[in-house]
Amino acid sequence: MQKAFIITVDTEGDNLWEYKGGAIGTRNAGFVQRFQTLCERYGFKPVYLTNWEMANDQEFMAFCKETAKAGQCEIGLHVHAWNNPPEYELPNRYGGNAYLVEYPENIMREKLQSTLTLLKEATEFDIVSHRAGRWAMNNTYFRLLGELGIKVDCSYTPGISWLNSRGYSIEGGSDYTSVPNYTHKVHGILEVPMTIRHIRHMSQGSIAHRCKTALRGETVWMRPAVSNVAQMKTIIRQCNRENGCDYVEFMIHSSELMPGGSPYFPTDRAVEGLYDNMSRVFEYAQQHGFAGHTLSEYQKAHQL
Repeated sequence: MQKAFIITVDTEGDNLWEYKGGAIGTRNAGFVQRFQTLCERYGFKPVYLTNWEMANDQEFMAFCKETAKAGQCEIGLHVHAWNNPPEYELPNRYGGNAYLVEYPENIMREKLQSTLTLLKEATEFDIVSHRAGRWAMNNTYFRLLGELGIKVDCSYTPGISWLNSRGYSIEGGSDYTSVPNYTHKVHGILEVPMTIRHIRHMSQGSIAHRCKTALRGETVWMRPAVSNVAQMKTIIRQCNRENGCDYVEFMIHSSELMPGGSPYFPTDRAVEGLYDNMSRVFEYAQQHGFAGHTLSEYQKAHQL
């Protein structure tokens, strides 16, 4: 099998970085078609990891159903616990948005099931892929996913700790500083960690920063909101050379595709720059022999 280029899209409401309560817009759904067209140009098939408000957007779900039926994308599950039914009151100790792992097990199950049911009914597809909201996983979460028919997860962020990212009733999220950065099983679920590497490269910026990244390196994500084209190309080359690495996992939020939908790309010009960068990265991955795979396709290949 060729090495896989897996595109994951956290498909969620508009600019949740600045969410202060109340209704959540889904205007960014109207900007996803352009991204889909870009992916198809290079033979890639995005995985739309979809949360509650986007699952309730009928036009977007119709687009997902049609595109998935054509074999050009996959629909997966993504849960933001704080606005995903059923409601359940937690003690407000730390003031952050609640992680799903903060809730009792029966409430966790109901929150997962509510969005899962919506997605299945809207698309008429089995939903087998998943990413946790705010990246938070634990053993109970994995067990529930297995019981609900999920086969592949992509929530791990190797080398990254979320212990300082406050929840609502708990002080912080999950610690992934010691997890492997390659595919492995966790409680029967295939875990496909986010592609994050510590790389040495000549960066931009001050002379001190350039010397630091050249000599000591820095942690870089396969994510255009926080990494530049040169960094992502370096990751692609590195993953291509690594023994035991057979994929690169790229991620973006659907709201980043809309001007003003995120703090990263606030203007039309910024989004145009994003598309230029993604085109260059996708072309580079294609030239280096990576082929488009959805998470479910990758999971099936690893059953053999």
